[in-house]
This record gives sequence, C-alpha cells and structure tokens, in this order.
Amino acid sequence: MPKTARSGKAKQDEIPSTLQRSDEKAQRTFAKTYDSAMESYDGDEQRAARAAFAALKHTHEKVGDHWEPKEENGPSDRRAEGGGPDGDGPTAGGVDANASKKHLYDVASRLEISGRSKMTKDELVEAIGKENDRRSRKARESGS
Repeated sequence: MPKTARSGKAKQDEIPSTLQRSDEKAQRTFAKTYDSAMESYDGDEQRAARAAFAALKHTHEKVGDHWEPKEENGPSDRRAEGGGPDGDGPTAGGVDANASKKHLYDVASRLEISGRSKMTKDELVEAIGKENDRRSRKARESGS
C-alpha cells in the first residue's frame, strides 16, 4: 500500500505512529522513500521499510516518541555509514550516535534521563534509545 497520497503528503494511517507525531518533512521523507523502494524491491515491504527508515535517519533523529530534524544531515550510526543493513556495528535505533557528546547530553536532559552527567557517549546513546523506546511504547498504548 503506498504511503504517499497524490498530493505528495504522507498518508497518516499508513505511516508508523512515531512519524505521525513528527514534522511533515520526516513524514514525507519516510513515505516517498518507502514508495520508491517498494518499486525497486519488487514489493518487499520489510526491505522498503528499512530503506525508508535509513533515509529518515540521515535527516532526523528520534527524540522520545517522535522524530526531530538533525543539526547536520548524515548517517546516524556506524551501520548507516556502512551503507545498509550489512554495515558494521549495531543500529542506534534512531539516536544520532554520530552527534557530539554535548548534543547527546542535551537530548538526555530534555528526556530527563537520570545519571546523564556521569555517562560516556556510548552510555548516553544507549540510555536515549531505551527512553525513546519507553516513550514510544507509552504513546502507542495511550493511543496518541
């Protein structure tokens, strides 16, 4: 099922809930990439979704239960740098692991993650990822 309407906007009922709570550019990036990938990958929905999230992670980062524009476009983690699902290292799940420690600390502050001042950069990435997952799960359960 296409994720983009004829108008070029994302179909709200077709995109993930975290994107429904995100800006229009994030929604459009995901939807258009997904639709293009569906054509390229002969209807393989999982592969198309992975491609769409990969494109989204170049321009946006996951903060809590939604996606926000990144300060600088580019790959968000080592796997994205490797050019796809076979790249090196684990995915950071939407956290911009390539951002500065200060940026990650600021995100952790916004998410009210305790103990953040003593965390290493890798620990901040992991803690933000866990908090993002928790908030997304809570938002889905509450229906918002």
